[in-house]
Amino acid sequence: MATETVSACTGSSLLQPISEITNLPLDQVNFVVCQLCALLTAVWFRLYLHPSKTSPFVRHVVATLLGIYFALFCFGWYALHFLLQSGITYGIMILTGVEHMHKYCLVFALGYLSFCQITRVYVFDYGMYSADFTGPMMVITQKITSVAFEIHDGMARKEDQLNQGQKLLAIRRMPSLLEYFSYNCNFMGILAGPTCSYNDYIAFIEGTPYRHRELETKGKVNGKSRLNDPSPNTEVIRKLATCFISLLVFLSVCKVCPVERNVDDDFIATTPFYAQVVYLYLSMLTTRPKYYFVWTLADAINNAAGFGFNGYDSDGLPRWDLISNLRIMNIELATSFKVFLDNWNIQTAHWLKRVCYERCPYNPTAATFLLSAMWHGAYPGYYLTFLTGIVITLAARAVRHNVRPYFLGSPTHKFVYDVITWAATQIAICYTVVPFVLLSVGPSLKFYRSRYFCIHIGCILLAIALPVKPRHLRLKEQQSAVQPSLESTDSNSNQKPKAT
Repeated sequence: MATETVSACTGSSLLQPISEITNLPLDQVNFVVCQLCALLTAVWFRLYLHPSKTSPFVRHVVATLLGIYFALFCFGWYALHFLLQSGITYGIMILTGVEHMHKYCLVFALGYLSFCQITRVYVFDYGMYSADFTGPMMVITQKITSVAFEIHDGMARKEDQLNQGQKLLAIRRMPSLLEYFSYNCNFMGILAGPTCSYNDYIAFIEGTPYRHRELETKGKVNGKSRLNDPSPNTEVIRKLATCFISLLVFLSVCKVCPVERNVDDDFIATTPFYAQVVYLYLSMLTTRPKYYFVWTLADAINNAAGFGFNGYDSDGLPRWDLISNLRIMNIELATSFKVFLDNWNIQTAHWLKRVCYERCPYNPTAATFLLSAMWHGAYPGYYLTFLTGIVITLAARAVRHNVRPYFLGSPTHKFVYDVITWAATQIAICYTVVPFVLLSVGPSLKFYRSRYFCIHIGCILLAIALPVKPRHLRLKEQQSAVQPSLESTDSNSNQKPKAT
């Protein structure tokens, strides 16, 4: 009977022998195998169901059915939550109309996700069942709310009320039910995302990727001809190599520096403070490769299907980073909290910015961190991490505005500033993320108490001592600075050339 329960929660038991041989949980084996199958399927999808060979209808149907199959294989009947959440929110969009659908969809989708997360955490005793079906639901929640806001922008708001990004992503007609389910549940992103804009996905299905963005020139960059349908093979191979290296690093070092040792009594009592800081950095560093593996593999799957083309760089080479979720080197070499966050879980950061930060009239930073915490789940450690993140973000912004200008006078001073801020950023990130990994309140507060809440206190003092103008005033100054330059340009262009 117990075996049946575990099987129901981990999807198919077909790969149980592989799980026993590798000593890995069955849900992890199912996930990796499904993603590898999705990679092969993506190649077939691009070659044999290319837009030039078949209709968008067929591509939508195949992508959706394959996605539902992979979800059922990994999560069993829990995958029905994906269909239920998507179906109910589509009904909300139809019934409530374009004026208010974005609000109702945000409340329902986030509430449904939170209900599933709380049930999984507290009813099932902190993950007694190993299959975390709420992971895909987090991505679907992003997609549902993104579509609702973009429909609202495209059909309920005036053009002059939208910023440039909102104009680009605005949806001008109501998606059909098939298009909506295909966007939410396609096989390329059902298990690990990443989130993408609805317009980008539809352009990919219809065979017009990047064209709707209206950023193309006359077909050449630096004299190099552009292909209408560039091959993603080189980029896919490069990303698969990154996946292999990330997985190798994770499996070889993750158990050498466990994060839990940071709250071990003997470690705290016998280890010098500087050594604790070094170990904190190393232990948190070893947790990142698993995210590098999962997100880079998901990106490679989308690219293999032909999705993710983002135009050409200055050398005329195709870019396949439209829906990339991270930039590893920028993360590891980040010299500010903002740079780290801008390059980590990029599509989620875009979603938070578009849905919350750009639209919240009061305290957008705090509101964005709160929404992020609610979206991530019900573990208390998540909320401790994001509350700490608010304080550090405010302090980092204050330091950048008040201190950085003094170091820009020479390359040497700039280099010294970059080294100091790199070290400070990496330690601050590690300090912030420890509760995210430990999950529980007790160990998390024990960690902060053992470090005397030093970064919390320091950041609060910096945020108070160093003034930063409110966001709306900074935006006004930027606009007023741009306007004279535009007027000067116009006046110069209107001047008649002097006779010679």
